[in-house]
Amino acid sequence: MKVVGVGCGPGMLTEAAIAAIEDAELIYGSGSAIERAAAYIRSGCAVRVITDYKALRGLPDTAVVLSTGDPMLAGLGYLGGEIISGISSYQYACAKLGVPMTKTAIINAHAKDHEQAIEEICFEIARGKTAFIIADPAFVPSALADKLRTEFSECRIAVCERLGYPDEIISVGDADTPPVPRSNLFVLMAGRF
Repeated sequence: MKVVGVGCGPGMLTEAAIAAIEDAELIYGSGSAIERAAAYIRSGCAVRVITDYKALRGLPDTAVVLSTGDPMLAGLGYLGGEIISGISSYQYACAKLGVPMTKTAIINAHAKDHEQAIEEICFEIARGKTAFIIADPAFVPSALADKLRTEFSECRIAVCERLGYPDEIISVGDADTPPVPRSNLFVLMAGRF
């Protein structure tokens, strides 16, 4: 099986990803992943929307599984097989905000305990890192800001929404005036960047 990253938004496919998609005879993916890859799916290829993620482990070796963003950043890379990277929200956000990736720490707060995630974020900021936060729609940046305000001075927060899409929004604030997400598709960065 190949697990292919389709990037964080439109136009974020690598040449290797495009080649794997063009050669595929069987593709599985979410609706949005299939949409991003649609221009490269050849006629006659069987395309299936994923309805049971547990069943993916039983796919034939010839299957291509599309993963939004990069498979190894909270994606489907855990399935194993050949992994083909995609341009992730992490890479994209770092580039847009001018934050060197070597000075960051990734925190997965998606479908996790947000209070624990905020503690992890503070730990990384205390170590001098900028935290890149994979958030879910329930993550509240103002709760993070409240904690940062009590522990750090001059800490910035960026809310990066719909990265790579035409309606992309990147809002930067601080612990006193944190940005507020306007959509459900966002990541954050927090620290002294």
